[in-house]
Amino acid sequence: MDPRRLALIRSGTDERPRRVGSGYLITPRLVLTARHVLEDRATGLPWPAITVRIGHHNYGETTLVAAELLWQHPDGRDVALLRIHRDLDLSGAVRWGRPTGTAPLPYQGLGYPLSAKGDTRDPENLRGELPPLSGATDRYVLDQGPSPVPRTDDKNSWGGASGAAIFCGDRLVGVVTQEVHSYGARRLIALPARAFAQDDDFVSHLVEHAGTPPELGTVGAPPPEAAPAAERTPAERELERLLDPLFPDRASRIDHARDLARELDYETDGYEPTTADLVALLKAHPRALASLGEAPARSATGSVRAAWTHLFARARAIAHGSLLSADEYESLLGLLTRVREEQPRLLPGAAPEALPYAVLPESLTRPHLGEDDLRAAIHGLEELSDSESVPEGTPPVPALLRLVEYVASSAVDRLGDELRAWSSATADRLGVHAGALSERRADAAHWAKRRISPVTRVVMELERDTATAEERYRCRILLAREDGSHSVLKEAESASKTPQEAARSLGEAVATARQEPGQGDHVPWVTVVVDRSGLDLAVDEWEPGEPDDILLAWPIGAEYRVSLSCPDLPVDKTVRELDQERRWKRGRSAALTTSRTCGDRRQLRHLLETEHRDTAQVVLHGPADQRKSWLMICLALGVPVVLWDRDAAGYEDADRLGSLAPGGGLDALPERVREFRSHSAAHPGERRARPSLVWEPDDRHPKTESLHLRDPWRGTHAS
Repeated sequence: MDPRRLALIRSGTDERPRRVGSGYLITPRLVLTARHVLEDRATGLPWPAITVRIGHHNYGETTLVAAELLWQHPDGRDVALLRIHRDLDLSGAVRWGRPTGTAPLPYQGLGYPLSAKGDTRDPENLRGELPPLSGATDRYVLDQGPSPVPRTDDKNSWGGASGAAIFCGDRLVGVVTQEVHSYGARRLIALPARAFAQDDDFVSHLVEHAGTPPELGTVGAPPPEAAPAAERTPAERELERLLDPLFPDRASRIDHARDLARELDYETDGYEPTTADLVALLKAHPRALASLGEAPARSATGSVRAAWTHLFARARAIAHGSLLSADEYESLLGLLTRVREEQPRLLPGAAPEALPYAVLPESLTRPHLGEDDLRAAIHGLEELSDSESVPEGTPPVPALLRLVEYVASSAVDRLGDELRAWSSATADRLGVHAGALSERRADAAHWAKRRISPVTRVVMELERDTATAEERYRCRILLAREDGSHSVLKEAESASKTPQEAARSLGEAVATARQEPGQGDHVPWVTVVVDRSGLDLAVDEWEPGEPDDILLAWPIGAEYRVSLSCPDLPVDKTVRELDQERRWKRGRSAALTTSRTCGDRRQLRHLLETEHRDTAQVVLHGPADQRKSWLMICLALGVPVVLWDRDAAGYEDADRLGSLAPGGGLDALPERVREFRSHSAAHPGERRARPSLVWEPDDRHPKTESLHLRDPWRGTHAS
């Protein structure tokens, strides 16, 4: 980039300029700019008067000259050529380029943005990174380093920079055309030179004025270089120490570094890095370290092999780089994509079985995984260990490898063999002990042979987040199975949920349960586990989404059999469980409906300990201010089923629960309550009861622990 070729362009009428933009002198008479710099916004036609000031104040006097529009792109692309009215013969020639590869390239340019305007238009040195993988085929994204504050009026902070030539290295690669407002004035868009430099008329104009056509040479990003020694972090210095014995001679280090840089799409001509430069290269890409050691680690023996294993383990400990190399990642993504297409339920089903105590990535808690979900799952699992024992002196088995073994154990055709081969090769590169991997493989085989027990209930544990004034809850969701086992679908996360978000998560869990083998098409039973204060919650009225044009918002209690459970009370837990067991065995056909004759709470306790000692169901009618204490007595004495109208004021509202037939057919009661709630949702104008139902299951709850209200440690047990 030659600052002497910078152009300040003004277009408008003879009376005054109306638009300001930037440009670049590419031949003694031709200035490259953006087409819209020259146009009247109202008509779309070029302004009749154009002046150009060529030069930069640091390089002597600037030159003001009139100009005319010579060429604009025939397909309407935002680029144009101006012909100035006199020759400005500067030494050198413009070289044209086309970025290649995937690594971000540093760029620079010169322009006259509105944000740099003082008494006059001052030039601004544009500079930042051009990421070739961002943007579309007809545009370059420019991530600007120094950037102005976004304007609050209708003007662009970068207004006036349009038309600025963008250089990567010494080659002109594009022309600035837009500002991206959603990035807060930190991102610009450029039209690539390859989009216009091959146009026949453009080429003919350059041949006429410069003698040669524009030839687009490829431009690659230079590899990163190390910072001065005093500025390197302790982690960088540690990696230098670990790398030195692995590349004892300079030639070996340079060869491996060049191969890696080339794989990462950097320009490698003349690249002769020091060990510190190699560390800078490893920092530039999360998979670089694993890719560097992929081949040499597998072929190494003895102390060198041990050094590679130690390097991979320390890199993970100091959070430097990803677990997998680029090739390992792409191979696994391809294999799991085939699994997702052929057995869509296998991966999300295997994850909680393979890693029952790990905090799984959110994407693995959904019944179906999209391609982005699959990528997110791999990235999340790369950070975890499976936390089981390994032979002393060997690294832990990554959780990702354990899950791959479980998926392989149930994969169809040859997919299982390919997944196991991938797992073995990756474990070998990492230095994982063969015996440790064999144990995980045996666990996976045992899981694959085990009969999958049907899901009996979806259990959602709720705990109020007292750290916020809003109504938000910690949420943990499990699938309780017929054989007494359970699997965790959603753990308590650092971010609590609104009722709507909790209901949405519950819907996803129910969808997962419905897809399990042998589930059938029955209405799912949802048990909501709460503490004493949570018994007042109208969870059954929570709605998972906003109304849409097809389906109205619908409460979860109208869609599922929703009942409450309060397993933790300040009473002897063993005695309470024995009481519940006795009442379930002996009192299914009995019910106690409270009335004025029941008296107060002392008399209610008397009834439940004498003539209703084995009764399994209580229907609570009575004063609203006493109902909570009566409920606590019922639960403390092991009554497993309690029904009440949370909107009732007193005994006079008892008839509102009449259609539920609360005294008969206990097993069908949850479904009658669901149908009642569905009718209420369909007829919101009717004054009906708002039934709450506690149902303590007779098959015991899954063993759960208290929900965590703080962020769990990465990779630690959370259940």
